[in-house]
This record gives sequence, structure tokens and C-alpha cells, in this order.
Amino acid sequence: MHNNNYKRIKSFLFSFLLFLFLYNTTVSAQDGEALFKANCTSCHAVKDKVVGPALAGIQNRRSEEWLLKWVKNSQALVKAGDEYAVKIFNDNNKVMMPAQNLKDDEIKAILAFVKTEAEKVESTAAAQQPVEGQEETGKDNTAYWFIAAVLLLLIAGVLEKVQHVLAKTVRQKEGLPEPPVRTRLQGFIYWARHNKKLVAVILIVFTLYGSVKAWYGMQSIGISQGYTPDQPIKYSHKLHAGINGISCIYCHSGAEKGKTAGVPSANVCMNCHKFIKKGPTTGTTEIAKIYKALDYDPDKGTYGPNQKPIQWVRVHNLPDLAYFNHSQHFVVGKIACQTCHGQVQDSMTVASQYSRLTMQWCIDCHKSTRVKMDGNAYYNEYHKELLTKYGSDSLITVDKIGGTECARCHY
Repeated sequence: MHNNNYKRIKSFLFSFLLFLFLYNTTVSAQDGEALFKANCTSCHAVKDKVVGPALAGIQNRRSEEWLLKWVKNSQALVKAGDEYAVKIFNDNNKVMMPAQNLKDDEIKAILAFVKTEAEKVESTAAAQQPVEGQEETGKDNTAYWFIAAVLLLLIAGVLEKVQHVLAKTVRQKEGLPEPPVRTRLQGFIYWARHNKKLVAVILIVFTLYGSVKAWYGMQSIGISQGYTPDQPIKYSHKLHAGINGISCIYCHSGAEKGKTAGVPSANVCMNCHKFIKKGPTTGTTEIAKIYKALDYDPDKGTYGPNQKPIQWVRVHNLPDLAYFNHSQHFVVGKIACQTCHGQVQDSMTVASQYSRLTMQWCIDCHKSTRVKMDGNAYYNEYHKELLTKYGSDSLITVDKIGGTECARCHY
């Protein structure tokens, strides 16, 4: 009896585990979204062309049986001369779709997911989000300040009337004569004559304040720290250099080879955006501006003849009297881009001038930055001379090799 019960329990547990296994397998097979992301997104999107065509409405174009064959081995249909298969192959620049090792149920789950996604109404959330690189700004409170100022003036007027009535009442009660009638200007002059010390203090304070403001105002002439112009395309350094981890040199290749870092051409953008056609915050709005500049048709993958350069607005602009070489600082000096341009990968949605870029700012940097001599044959003998002269490797900063000489930057 005991053995029979044990066998029943064992049989039940085995059946239950088998059921769980089959159930999980079925659920996994039916998880169309996960299967789509794992197998399809590198070449396809539901509503947009990537490497391959958009998949929306695919069930209406061909039968399910045909789609199963196509997904499993598209080249077999092309080689067999299937008219529609050959058309798809030719329309997509003869890029071969790899054979997918998927079961029928898994392919059907993907097709069901595509159909559901295609029928969804596009959300308006993207339009409500801030543009890439555009910070949210506070509400304009000018009207509230105007109303507050008007209310204060009204209150001041009422208090003045009350004071006038009370003073008149006191004079009538005590039999005092009425004061002479004065205009507001005459009243102010009368008050100033009888409060000369207070007037002197006020004038001194305003003179000092005005002098300080004028001094700092003149100091800031020609300094554009914080300058953040509007650009024709809302390019986000935070998205590209930070989240996506793209190296600065990939776009600004001139920084390691010449004087200027340079602004990348739209063709550099197309290395990625030939396939990436929608941004995470702006959708297709900003990327479409690149296509327009290049007269590029994203559906056909072809360029037209009406190409125009993108009119970027320059952010950093040293005066002509100063010479600066990017490669000298980046390659030889091993200075990180962030030293001068700030943490663009963390904070800059739109490029702005991070540093003051004044002569004093450069000199301070040269006095504190150690010369990177290791591995540079140019410094082999010079290094020994500097060690003999200064006695310590740690003290050899840029100013000790002529980094503060006028002719180094002004010639």
C-alpha cells in the first residue's frame, strides 16, 4: 500500500514537472516581442526601413505559409525564382537575409507581435518630450512680477493717503497750521536737504556698486564662457559620447592630426544613421535633417544631386592673434578633451563653451600641467637637461619648457 502511494506521488510529480516544462516552452515560443528583439531588430523595424524593409502589414502581402518559408530560408525562395522573393532581394540592394533557426510557432508569435505593433496608434509622447539637447525652461513669470509691482504701487499710494489724512487730523486737533503745498520734486529736494548724511551714504554705495559692475563688465568683453547657440540639428553629445560611448575622435578626427578638431561632415553621421533612423527623444525629426542635407532617400538608400552643407554655428572661436594646435595638446600632451571642453558625455545635450579660453586660463594650465615625456623620443636628451636644471621630474611643467613665452602662441 505504501509503495502504491509512493508511485502515485512520483507519477504526479513527474507529470507536473513535464507540464511546467511544456508550458514554459510554449510561453517562450509565444513571446513574440522577445523573439522579435532577439532575432529581427538588427535589420528590421515594424514601421521603418532599417537594413531590410518595414514589417508592418507583412501578413497582408503574403500568406503565412510563404512567410514561414521565407524566414527559415529566404535564399532558397530567391534561387527557386519566386517572383516576390526576388523582388524583395533586389529592392533591398541584394542584401541576403540570413536563415533563421526558428520554429513555426516562434515565427507565428513574431508575426502576431508585428501585427499588434503595426495597429497601435503612434503615441504623441515623443512630440511632448523636450528636443534633444534642449533643456526644459521655467515658465515666464513676467506677468506675475508686473501684477505684483502694480499691487505694491497701489498699496504705497493708499498708505500715503492714509498718512496724509492722519497728519491732517493731528494738525487740526492740535491747531497747527497746514504745511506749504509742494510738488513731488520739491518734496524730494526738501527731504534730501534735511537728510544729507543718508543721501551721501546712498550715493557712495551706488558709486561703488556701479564701479564694480563696470569693472567686471569690461573684464568679460570677448569672453564667451557658457555660450550655447542654437544649432540647425539638435545634436546631443550626452547621447552620442555618453550613453552610446562614441569616441570624440571618431567625429572630430582632426584633433589628433592637425590644428583644428573640425566639424564632422554629414557623411560621418551616415555611418550610423544609414541604419539608425529614429532617435530616443526626437524620433525621426532631427535625423531627417541629415537626410535632407544629403538629399538622401532612406527608403531607397540612394543619394540625390541636391546636397547642401549643414550650417553649424561655431561655438569655440579663439581670436586670430592666438595660435592653438589640437594635435599638440591631445597627442603629445595627452590632454583629455574634457579638460577644455568639460564633461560633454555627462551634461551637454547641446555643445557649449565650457572654459573661459582667456590667456590667463592658458597660462594657469601651463603652470600646473606636467609634461608627458615618457615614450616620446623627442624628450630623451632634453629630459636629462631639465632634470639637471630643475632637479625633479615632478616639477617639470609646461611653463618650464617655454610654455609661457609670448612667441609660442602669438606669432
